[in-house]
Amino acid sequence: MNRRAAILGWGAVPVGTWQKSVTGDAVLEHELAVEVVLDAMTMAGLGRASIDGVAVAHPGDHTKQGYFHTFLTAHLGIRANATVVQVLGNGMTGGHAFDTAVHQVASGQADCMLAVGVHFETAVPTARHLDYSIRLTGDVDFQSVFGAVPIAWYAMDAQRYLHEHRVPRAVLASVAVKNREHARLNPLAQYRTPITLDEVLAARPIVEPLGLLEVPGRADGAVALVVVSEDVARASGRPYVLVRGRGFEHEGLHQLSDRAGTDALDYGTLRLASRRALESAGLALADMSAFQLYAPCTIVEVLATEALGLFPRGEGAAAAADGRTRADGTYPVNTCGGCLSRGHPPEVAPLYDVVEAVLQASGRAGPRQAARGPFTMTVCELGKYNAALVHVLEAVS
Repeated sequence: MNRRAAILGWGAVPVGTWQKSVTGDAVLEHELAVEVVLDAMTMAGLGRASIDGVAVAHPGDHTKQGYFHTFLTAHLGIRANATVVQVLGNGMTGGHAFDTAVHQVASGQADCMLAVGVHFETAVPTARHLDYSIRLTGDVDFQSVFGAVPIAWYAMDAQRYLHEHRVPRAVLASVAVKNREHARLNPLAQYRTPITLDEVLAARPIVEPLGLLEVPGRADGAVALVVVSEDVARASGRPYVLVRGRGFEHEGLHQLSDRAGTDALDYGTLRLASRRALESAGLALADMSAFQLYAPCTIVEVLATEALGLFPRGEGAAAAADGRTRADGTYPVNTCGGCLSRGHPPEVAPLYDVVEAVLQASGRAGPRQAARGPFTMTVCELGKYNAALVHVLEAVS
C-alpha cells in the first residue's frame, strides 16, 4: 500500500427480515442501502461532495434491479471521480467491496470511498433459492446435477473431521452455543435467544451431521463503511480504525479438487492469506484481540481457526467447547455471533464482520468486548471455494 486507509464511519441495520416487514409493507433494497450510507456518513462527519467513489457488493441474483451500483449511486446523489463499481466474489463479496474501497484510497485514486452492500433473500420462493444454491455448488455440468447445495459440501467436511480426529458430535456442536451467547449481546444479531447444547443436538437434521442450529438461516441486511485516507481521518478529529494489513490467496480450485493429495480439511488459502496480512501489518497472530470469520457452519469456523494457527490440527472444536474462542477466551472468535447467530445475508456478511472488528478494536463492543488490545482481524474465507481474503485493523483514538 502506498498510503494507509482508515474506516471513519459505518452504518448497519440489524440482520433479519427486511424484504417483507411484519406489517406486510415492502422495504426496497436501495432504500435500506441509502439508510445505512447516511448513517455512516453522519458518523464520519462527511457529506456527499466528499465521496470520490462507491464500491457496491453485488446484491445477489435474487434482486430485480440490474446495475444496482449505478442505481444506488444515483439515489445517493453522488458524482464520483474515482470509481463506481459492483463486485462479486461468492461469500467474499462484501469483503471485496471493502477491499476495493481500501485499494482506491491506498493507491491515491480516492480520498474518501463508500463500501456498501445490501442483500435480500427472506421472501425469495424456496424453489428459486434452492435452484440458485445448487448452481453454486461444484461444476454445473458434472456435479450440480446431483442436487448438492453448499451446506452439503461442508457437511462432508464435518463428517470427515469427526471421523479423522475422533471428535464427539457434541464438541463440534458447541460452536453454535458459543456463537449464540455472543449474539445475545449484539443488537445487530438476527438470533439472540440463548440455546443449549442439548437443543443444538436435538434440532432437526439438515445435512448429516449438521442440524438446524449449525447452519445459517436466510437473512436480509445492509451495511455501509466510509473508508478514507489516514490524513482525512486524522484531520476529522474523530476516532478511526486503520487498515494495517491485507492478504489474499486463491489456489485455483473450485470445491472438489482434481489434484492428487489434496486435503479436504486443510484451508491452506486462509493460512497463506493470513500470513501475508500479518506480514504487511508488521504484527503477529498473538497481537490480535479478536477474529471475525466468515463461517457459515460450525465446521467452517473450526477449520478456519486451525488454518489460522490459533489451535493445532484437530483441536479447534475442543477449543470452542473449552471456552477458548469466547469473548473472554484465549482467542475471541466471532464475538458478533458469526453467520450462525449474528446472521448470514451472504453478500454483505463480511461487511458486518468489519463493523464488529471496528467495534472490538476501538473498545466499543459493550458486554461482548474482548479485552486485549487495538488489533483485530477479519477473514473472508470461501472454504470449499478455495480462497481467502484477510484484513488486519488497528484502532486509533
